[in-house]
Amino acid sequence: MSRHNSDSAKREYRHSISRQFAAIFIAVIAVAMGLLFLANNLLLKRFYTENKQRAIVSAYNSINAAEKENAFDTEEFDAQLLHICEKYSLDLLIMDTNSQMIKFTGKDANILKMRLWERIFAQDYADDSNESQIGLPRPIPKDPEELLQSEENYGLSLTKDNRTGDEYLEMWGTLESGNIFLIRSAMESIENNVAITNRFLLYVSIFVTLFCAILIMVLSKGITRPILKLAEISDRMTKLDFDAKYEPSGHNEITLLGNNINKLSESLESNISELKSANARLRKDLEEKTEIDQMRKEFLSNVSHELKTPIALIQGYAEGLSEGIIDDPENMKYYCNVISDEAGKMNEMVKKLLTLNELEFGADTVNIERFNIVDLIKGHIQTTEILTKQNGITVRFPAGEPIYVWGDEFMTEEVITNYLSNAMNHCDNEKNIDIRIEDVPESGKVKISVFNTGEPIPEESISHLWEKFYKVDKARTRAYGGSGVGLSIVAAICKSMNQEYGVENFDNGVAFYFTLDKA
Repeated sequence: MSRHNSDSAKREYRHSISRQFAAIFIAVIAVAMGLLFLANNLLLKRFYTENKQRAIVSAYNSINAAEKENAFDTEEFDAQLLHICEKYSLDLLIMDTNSQMIKFTGKDANILKMRLWERIFAQDYADDSNESQIGLPRPIPKDPEELLQSEENYGLSLTKDNRTGDEYLEMWGTLESGNIFLIRSAMESIENNVAITNRFLLYVSIFVTLFCAILIMVLSKGITRPILKLAEISDRMTKLDFDAKYEPSGHNEITLLGNNINKLSESLESNISELKSANARLRKDLEEKTEIDQMRKEFLSNVSHELKTPIALIQGYAEGLSEGIIDDPENMKYYCNVISDEAGKMNEMVKKLLTLNELEFGADTVNIERFNIVDLIKGHIQTTEILTKQNGITVRFPAGEPIYVWGDEFMTEEVITNYLSNAMNHCDNEKNIDIRIEDVPESGKVKISVFNTGEPIPEESISHLWEKFYKVDKARTRAYGGSGVGLSIVAAICKSMNQEYGVENFDNGVAFYFTLDKA
């Protein structure tokens, strides 16, 4: 899939999820509003009526309790009764058996009296057997009304005033003291209240739906954003890019998925890294094999070239002796000396080649230890003192306090030997050799240099000095029996100890150097 197609898919998924969230949420709101409308139409009137009914019964019970406690005529009870009537919009009338008004709350006492007499002395009964046990009837009028509750001392019904068309809840009957009463509460138009409530709910539902639709669009982005982030990470993983990681922002299923993708990414990265490492090692092995084959070819070619001359000399002088070309003992001795000398050079070159071979292929183990470099150099100078005196060379080494270094002592001595031997073979003019040990600032190393007076090395030859069998002056090298391998051994030793090495030209000579870690 192209990147364009991938981005299009992401946008499609994102919009689809957002629409689903919005549709589900709006559907839930619509169902909730519908249930509210239905409950308002079916249950509000009943709930309102039952609430009024409980208030009237509570007022009746309060009046009976006050009469029992002889608190009926107290100011405290009057205040309490007034509070109940005002709270629940009740009209109250209590009369004694002499038709005298005892308590009244409301607007028109005459209307309440008339209504009470209608209730008490009505002659049209639905059933003549509905006689009160205390001598007062519990009427069930013929006009349309609903009897809600009928007890021994009172009746409670929902009735409609024919004159005004208003509905009332009325309780009438006798108190336990024998007084008669009427408690009346006007019922507001429930239908109007239901219509107003429904209209209000409609406005609220429209506003809530719009608000929630906007809110869910905003919230859906917060939900889809981590999903899109996971999609982006997985897309990058398909391209073997494992740098992107999911950053958890909560404790939910998406976080769990993100953590698992992070683990998968790390596992894939580790496995691919191992495969790449194995591939790199394989490539390196192939390169090393190719390099070894090339080195083997070069080695055979160089050895053949280097051994050709001494072998030819040995063969020529040996044939001269065997054929009896000369019979002079002095010449015969000379022939034998040449053969011995050339054989010795061949032996020395083979030893050096074996040493170099071990170093280059890692067969010679490096033994890092702490030793005094000053004592090592002084000891080697003493060993070569006879040769330097025979050649008229002055070796100067300003030895002071002991200087301890880390390195392979045997290999370090080999480096000193090659450098000093090289210096003696190329020492001219004043014939001085200076050996110095200097601190290398901020590196924790010391620099050991061997300088000899003479001609500087040509610049074009400096980069080839460390190559096997390379010789700057072949005639001079042949004269002192050099093999061209010594500096290659130095380079291999320094590389095996992870140290630096090199050469510097001066106006009056050349200095070869190498470094060691200072202990």
